[in-house]
Amino acid sequence: MIQTLAAPKSAPLYAGLADSLQQLIEQGTLRPGHRIPSVRRMALQRDVSISTVLQAYTLLENRGYLEARPQSGYYVRPRLPNQLPEPRMGRPMAKPSFVGVHDLTAELVIHATDPGFLPLGAACPDPSLFPTRKLARILGAVGRNDPALLGRYAMTSAYAPLTREIARRYLQVGAPLAHDELVITIGCCEALNLSLRAVTHPGDTVALETPAYFGFLETIQSLGLRVLEVPTDPRTGIDLVALREAIVQHDVKAVLVMPSFQNPLGACMPDEKKAELYRLLAEHDLPAIEDDIYGDLHFGERRPKPLKAWDTDGRVLLCSSFGKTLAPSLRVGWCAPGRYLERVRRLKFTNTLGTPVVLQKTVSDFLRNGGYDHHLRSIRRAYQQQLHLSAQTVLRHFPEGTRLSRPQGGFILWVELPTDVDSLQLHREALQHRIHTAPGPLFSVKERYRNCLRLNCGLPWSDTLENALRTLGELARQQL
Repeated sequence: MIQTLAAPKSAPLYAGLADSLQQLIEQGTLRPGHRIPSVRRMALQRDVSISTVLQAYTLLENRGYLEARPQSGYYVRPRLPNQLPEPRMGRPMAKPSFVGVHDLTAELVIHATDPGFLPLGAACPDPSLFPTRKLARILGAVGRNDPALLGRYAMTSAYAPLTREIARRYLQVGAPLAHDELVITIGCCEALNLSLRAVTHPGDTVALETPAYFGFLETIQSLGLRVLEVPTDPRTGIDLVALREAIVQHDVKAVLVMPSFQNPLGACMPDEKKAELYRLLAEHDLPAIEDDIYGDLHFGERRPKPLKAWDTDGRVLLCSSFGKTLAPSLRVGWCAPGRYLERVRRLKFTNTLGTPVVLQKTVSDFLRNGGYDHHLRSIRRAYQQQLHLSAQTVLRHFPEGTRLSRPQGGFILWVELPTDVDSLQLHREALQHRIHTAPGPLFSVKERYRNCLRLNCGLPWSDTLENALRTLGELARQQL
């Protein structure tokens, strides 16, 4: 019997439509942030059914090329370029070290507030991204409705309506918190400071990711603690094998981590890695101080769970604030200290008595009535778009051999330049062009990462910003 070969099956119609749209996106015809034709219009243009278009759009959503916005349509999703390799992990430290005072930190703070400089070094979003007018109206109403608030000392650790709102939001992401276990602080910085003081004594060793946010290093230095830097993967976070070795070999008293969109790498630990980290902490009976300040700034469908979601015995001190999402100048943060609650409450009282209730009530009223979730969606889109455009500009203008982080949340890029480029020299030269950067040595107790820098992508895209990144690339090339 003669067997005939079956004809190959053609690709489904929706797959062909998706492929053609994907090609337009990759060619730049459809650019990030642009709205594509509605389902009905696309069906008419391509002479296909509405269900075919819906299947094609869903497929492109799954591939990461499109995003659906409620009551608005489908938009091209920004995608960080894959052409550049990611930064390499740092090396383990041989032994813990005390932190030295770094003059660059004070300089960064000064230039970040100077309108004459473009603040590419400070992790400060542009004020235009925040609902400042709405917040100002709520703040005014709070003062008018209860002017006695302005005449009272804030001598309590928390305003209950605010802590209930914060606890409700954490419950939605799988981290149940009792509202009365929250301490409201003056920003996330105070929450971290109180947490470190609650679990350590001067001379103790704290393990943390490297490169590390320089604010951590400054706080640790002020408390007389020692630092043990642990290598960190730019995509999945702290190296748990290296962390285990550090704990075994050194007398580590606490671990300080940013599992969600770490500053400056932008790394986000997968859930299974967070669970493994918690098991490691429990095995060695160590507390963890978790900075969750970027957790709400995710680009994916779901907010990453904090490490606190795995905490069954109160050893995780969760810290965060509204500084990167809502109102930097209101300085409203919080700490969920678990088993260290009473210690943190006492330290809060001796540190600042309390956080002004008028500010807590303003934020609480906004969370209940101001459309916070709508605002979060808007600011996440802005950050993702700005990261994409900044990364594309770095790809075009920085020297060959540059490596670039690919964060899936937040608004910070970590750039590893060729080894012959000195980011401190680049920083000084950029200042002459009124551009302020954050050179790599800021992010290590041993002033490593000499050929790296952190870029702030929290600024709305403009010709000025594009020209500044082009200038940085040219200055880096000149060093080569």
